[in-house]
Order: sequence, then structure tokens, then C-alpha cells
Amino acid sequence: MSVVPAESVAATARAAARPGRTATPAAPGRAGDADPAPLAPRARLLPSLAAVYRAQLSRARVARIPLLFVATFQSVGIMVLMRGVVDGGDEARAVVAGSSVLVVAFVALNLLAQYFGQLRAGGGLDHYATLPVPPAAVVLGVAGAYASFTAPGTVVTAVTGSVMFQLPLGHLWVLVAVIPLAGAALAGLGAALGLLAPRPEIATLLGQLGMSAALLLGVLPAAHLPGPVAWTRDLLPSTYGVEALARAFDPRPDWAALGLDLTVCAAVGVASLTVATWAYRRAAVR
Repeated sequence: MSVVPAESVAATARAAARPGRTATPAAPGRAGDADPAPLAPRARLLPSLAAVYRAQLSRARVARIPLLFVATFQSVGIMVLMRGVVDGGDEARAVVAGSSVLVVAFVALNLLAQYFGQLRAGGGLDHYATLPVPPAAVVLGVAGAYASFTAPGTVVTAVTGSVMFQLPLGHLWVLVAVIPLAGAALAGLGAALGLLAPRPEIATLLGQLGMSAALLLGVLPAAHLPGPVAWTRDLLPSTYGVEALARAFDPRPDWAALGLDLTVCAAVGVASLTVATWAYRRAAVR
């Protein structure tokens, strides 16, 4: 007489206890597997994005305030140095606009590249991968928090530069569009660099090089750059935010050209954040 294992008896009893189902004996010698518990529904994008954004913004307020002070002090110092060689006009507008967006580049590009590089190297991506949140929510939430964190320093730099170079302040409300759009473009680039870099040291190096490019190609007036370098300037995501802000310092801005610059900046931001989301998925599955 063959003996049916206890596991099979338990499985048969559980099946029989379910209403509306017929108990089917398990095969002798094979344990019956219980049905897996249903998983919780995957979180939606917007609530997940808001949760990641709040968490990262709270963390950034504590850890990044000294670095934001350094970024603002650096940009104001650059304007003080340029004040000795630039009197006014288009050159002054370019210097102030480039120095203001440089604060965004320092935080959203440089620091974010370092953050994601360290997160990948330290296994922090495994934590996010276990959460039922879309990958886009992680990238957008972190990038949005870093970009938002640049707002005070950018405003202080723009106002200080306007006073220093005697530029009109009436159209500085354009910063409401420049900061998030340039921040999104640079944060997406920084996140992609950090996630694609094989080591955190390389991510830090790439972030520093990106910030140096934003400094040289954004602060220096385009008319003073050699031809090939000026063409490279068009490839930098922050360039269009710089151009839009520089136009806002004109007493009578060309609103059509300013809007076009912001549109290009927004398109570059969408593209860079899409690449960063792909890089996150690629790094999270490894």
C-alpha cells in the first residue's frame, strides 16, 4: 500500500476548502504547490513621482545646502572677474545668463552624476528596484528634486549680476521657465552619465567635465569663441536656457526667439530624461 505524502494531503485539503472548486488529489510523491499570493498593484507614475521627489528634496535640503552656497559663490565670483573685461551690452547679458545657469549645471549635472554613480556602485539601485514604482518615477523624482534645489542660487546670481552690470530686472520672471527646463535637460544628462559610467570615479569625472563645458561655453560670450567651439556650444543642453535668459535682459526682448529657445530646451530635457530612464533600467537589471 503506497503512502501519500503529507504535503499532498494538505494541498488536497486546501483545494477542497476553496468554494466553487473541485479537489484534485496531488500526484503521489510530488508536493502540491499552493497558489502564490496576489501581488499589490503597481504604483502609478504621478503618486510615485511625488513620493520620490519629496524624499529626495528633504534629503537635499540637509546634505546639499553647503554645496549650493559654493555653486552660488562660484558663479558670483566669475561675474566679478568678468566685470573687469566686460562693460555691458550683449556681452554682459551673456555673462550674467551663463553664470546663473551655471548654478543649475553644478547641482543638476555635476552632483547628480556623482549621486547616481555612487548609487549604482553601492547597490542603492537594488533598493529602488524592489519598490513597486515605475523607473521613470525614480529618475524624474530625483532629477526634479536636484533641479528645484538650484532655484535660490540661480535667482540670487541673476539678481546680483543684473545689479552689477546694470541690466533691467523687469523680465527676470523668465527664470520660472528657465530653471525647470534647463534643470531637466542638465539633470537628465547628469543622471545618464552617472548610470552609464562603469565606476563612480568616472561618473564624477564626467560630471566635472560637463560642468566645465557649461562654464566655458555658457559664460563666455559666443562672439569670442572660435568657430568649431561655437558649434560645440549648440550641443550643450544648457545653451538654450542661457540664450533665453540673456534675451530676457534686453529692454525689449525678442519673445519669439526666447520662446523658441525654451522650446528647444524642453525638447532636449525630454530626450535626456528618456535616455536617463533607459540607463536606469539597464543598470537596475545588472
